[in-house]
Amino acid sequence: MFRWKLLLMFFAIVLLQVLILNNVYLGGYINPQVYVLFVLILPFDVRGWHLLLMAFFLGLLIDVFEDSLAIHTASTVMLAFARPFVLKLLTGKQPDDAGDVPSFRTLGTMTLFVYSLVLILIHHMVLFFMEMFHFRDFTETIFRVVISGGLTLLFVIIGFALFNRPTSKR
Repeated sequence: MFRWKLLLMFFAIVLLQVLILNNVYLGGYINPQVYVLFVLILPFDVRGWHLLLMAFFLGLLIDVFEDSLAIHTASTVMLAFARPFVLKLLTGKQPDDAGDVPSFRTLGTMTLFVYSLVLILIHHMVLFFMEMFHFRDFTETIFRVVISGGLTLLFVIIGFALFNRPTSKR
């Protein structure tokens, strides 16, 4: 059942991104990339190559809809590659409860916030610098990373709150 939930979440996030959020450009700089939530919310015990493969297909699907020459694929794979290192850095070890997912309960509010922030900034740095493909407008690109990253972080935290609600036990 858990796999079906992940599959439904995958397609829901992709549809949200490509149908709604890709059409949101506030001031020409702010474009939330909420699809990163899927990689951030995957269980701790996902094997490294599974994580990279899922990130690859997620980024590829976004690239297909945006016709964006694999910049989303590269940035999402980089996000997935960095995820275990960031988790180990923040928690001191890789959380090992089978099936456990990053959440307010498993990581704590501040750790979840920092975990999401660091990985979103890594993703956005790769994404926006690959999009610009030069360092001439370095400050403008950093501004886009920070502003879009902040809005993405807001949506991701809301996503964690929605997807990781405790189930009622009757």
